[in-house]
Amino acid sequence: MKPRIEVVGIDCLMVRLFDVIAEENMPWMLAAGERLRAGFAGHLIDLVPSYTTLMVHYDLLALSPSQARELIAEALTDLAPSTGAGGQCHVLPVWYDPSVGPELGLLAERAGWSVSEVIRCHSEREYQVFALGFAPGFAFMGLVDERLAAPRLSTPRKRVAAGSVGIAERQTAAYPVVSPGGWNLIGRTPSKLFDRERDGYSLMQPGDTVRFAAVDHAEFITLGGDDTPLESLA
Repeated sequence: MKPRIEVVGIDCLMVRLFDVIAEENMPWMLAAGERLRAGFAGHLIDLVPSYTTLMVHYDLLALSPSQARELIAEALTDLAPSTGAGGQCHVLPVWYDPSVGPELGLLAERAGWSVSEVIRCHSEREYQVFALGFAPGFAFMGLVDERLAAPRLSTPRKRVAAGSVGIAERQTAAYPVVSPGGWNLIGRTPSKLFDRERDGYSLMQPGDTVRFAAVDHAEFITLGGDDTPLESLA
């Protein structure tokens, strides 16, 4: 690993640790994040992790760009992967159904599977939360089985229901709020993924893991799910 520092703004530097997305990156990313927070201390405005990078937004009134680079270099010296307990594991119940997951059948057809096999494959893995973005509480997770990987829709939908679970390439995610979106939808979760009253707002944070648990319609409704068909939201 040879970290690179890239300029992304007058007071922002991007630390690139890897060039390829992999689950094995996360212990290194977490360790780098801890070191950078400690190194910049009160001069750090924000630290934004992603799959392979960490964006460092620092106080330009307290640090010059060269000083910021020096702090990054010091923080990454003799970096070792994090050996801590890791993040929290979340179990998200999901109602997998074509009325709320219109691409469920399409992914089954692409893989040469039945719908039940797609559900089993998607729900049997534990996914790493790599990053938050796109919308508040939107967690990019991966990696899905290669046989379920599918490109984003050529024309994004104007409205995707909150809780919609989807796949894009080898990523999976659940939409925290109603928003536009172009992911392949396969189901819906009743879990509240973004809450202004919650510490940190988002249910999930980078470093956490997620498992999707298939539930039937009755349990989905009991858990507070909204079964409004996707076409009714258009």
